[in-house]
Amino acid sequence: MPLSSAAQAVVAATSRRDPVVASDAASLPVSRADFDRYMVPCFAPASFIPVRGEGSRVWDQDGRMYIDFASGVAVTALGHCHPAMVKALEAQARTLWHVSNWFTNEPALRLAKRLTDATFAERVFFCNSGAEANEAALKLARRYAHDRSGPKRSRVVSTLNAFHGRTLFTVTAGGQAKYATGFGPNPAGFTHLRYNDVAALEAEFAAHGAEICAMILEPMQGEGGMTPGTPEYLQAARRLCTQHGALLILDEIQSGMGRTGALFSYMQKGIVPDILTTAKGLGGGFPVGAMLTTSEVASAFSVGVHGTTYGGNPLACAVAGAVFDVVNTTEVLDGVKARHALFIEGLRAINGRRRAFRDLRGEGVWIGCELDEAWRGQAVNVMSAAGEAGLLVLVAGPDVVRIAPSLVISLDEILEGLARLETALGRVLA
Repeated sequence: MPLSSAAQAVVAATSRRDPVVASDAASLPVSRADFDRYMVPCFAPASFIPVRGEGSRVWDQDGRMYIDFASGVAVTALGHCHPAMVKALEAQARTLWHVSNWFTNEPALRLAKRLTDATFAERVFFCNSGAEANEAALKLARRYAHDRSGPKRSRVVSTLNAFHGRTLFTVTAGGQAKYATGFGPNPAGFTHLRYNDVAALEAEFAAHGAEICAMILEPMQGEGGMTPGTPEYLQAARRLCTQHGALLILDEIQSGMGRTGALFSYMQKGIVPDILTTAKGLGGGFPVGAMLTTSEVASAFSVGVHGTTYGGNPLACAVAGAVFDVVNTTEVLDGVKARHALFIEGLRAINGRRRAFRDLRGEGVWIGCELDEAWRGQAVNVMSAAGEAGLLVLVAGPDVVRIAPSLVISLDEILEGLARLETALGRVLA
């Protein structure tokens, strides 16, 4: 039946590519007080609002410039508004935004090929975040064990002070009670052991090896205090999983995409996982996550068993592809190692002048500065003072200041940021 002239007019008006009414959303005045007025109180953001970024510099509403040693919690791997990312986003934004997983798309397939060509993996599942990547990994591990060994093989070994996400499944895997309590019964079947404790790991597998479907492990604990896994521990985890038919899941949400000086941290550890998860730096600031695995393990999933609405989105995958092409180069990865040496040298110099740190640890541009005994519990205060001094840093628990800048931060920005960090330390630790 033909549309009425009135209906045709409505369709024509709402089909225009130019907006009928210009939006004022971008010019609506807002302040930090609006966060407390409108937002669910899950966060306690700083008193200033960043509004613009370029490289490793950020400006707030008042035009004040900050050196960025945080990179959005290890996310903006190439800094803010990197030209390669902007170019990829602009080109894709004029081409195709979203089609769902009822279809596939070219940017997702190109990114999957890049990831499998460069790693152990043969299959990729795209999602939107690290939590979703770990959720998929844990579900896959349990499904794989269920199909091959039956429902009793569902035990997952994790570590204390780990962080794997904020879904109920992944927060239970994380082993930090402060994040997992108060939400009703947590998913069953998780065991949490001390990180880097080889004897405890061997005892767990000796006692329950036939029940363990997987171990999930960060190559270096980030949230848990920037603690690197020892070679002995990581290799023991790989050996025991292999011996007992369990899958080794490496959570490289933070450690991946060049952060430690290799594309993924496992490449420096002498081990290969069965499943790897990545996010954060993968999109350089555009939300995207991925689970990587082998064809054999991936075969436990079939059509409809798991899914996502936005995973594999063309915009996200186009940007992530551009990030990958920049990061996965000898120039950038060797540059990360050189920057590590510069940071450690500068931090040791600061420590020689004011004895702020008990320990400096980490890999690449992912460094934990553990405060000296006299200043225990002051990491958040140092972070706040750093903001006042024009520097963005993070914390990793109450005693560790965490540094995670862009992989390509300049020498001048490193030196200026370290000077501002020393100013902040002087204000808090005097």
